[in-house]
Amino acid sequence: MSTLPAQPAETDISKRVLPPKPLAAAIVALAFTALLYLIELVDVILPANLDLGGIHSRELSGLDGVLFAPLLHAGWSHLFANTVPVLVFAFLAMAAGFGRFAVVTAIIWVVSGLGVWLVGPANTVTVGASGLAFGWLAYLLVRGIFNRAAGQIVVALVLLGIWSGMLAGLLPGNTGVSWQGHLFGALAGVLAAWLTTRTGKSRKAVPSTTGNLEV
Repeated sequence: MSTLPAQPAETDISKRVLPPKPLAAAIVALAFTALLYLIELVDVILPANLDLGGIHSRELSGLDGVLFAPLLHAGWSHLFANTVPVLVFAFLAMAAGFGRFAVVTAIIWVVSGLGVWLVGPANTVTVGASGLAFGWLAYLLVRGIFNRAAGQIVVALVLLGIWSGMLAGLLPGNTGVSWQGHLFGALAGVLAAWLTTRTGKSRKAVPSTTGNLEV
């Protein structure tokens, strides 16, 4: 007869500050950023304007741009501006593992894109990964509150101190800047934090039937 110990609680995972596999998380963040640069390079080389594959607000033919817009950028300067936030926020957002990061990213990707498609200015095309960046930042800012994790709240305050200037991008006023994408990205990040935290608490509330197994 032997006894197997219970598995560690999921709340320990949800309250992490840094990814459990930092090297792998860094590789994922770098690979995604490299993909953005590769696509922009292809856009420059090819005799085709890939940016037209972005979001065309309230046009059914442009709805598929929700899937492609975060991968496209309006020139190198646009991509350069998004690079550091994408690298840092994506890395930190993997603290609860790659599975949760994928869920959070999918929520931000779709919700921010649909928001732009619904309320973005007519006769314009919206591209860029800034919606993702704002979503990841918002997720990182509020997850500690939902998780009641002091370490995550400290990280949120540091991020807020460094990137507080980004919050101005949530408001209209800058010509050529999609504040709609930023705003819906941020709202999606808050939604993702709430949904993933709620799911984690629901799983914790279910008694384990395999915690101690005797054979």
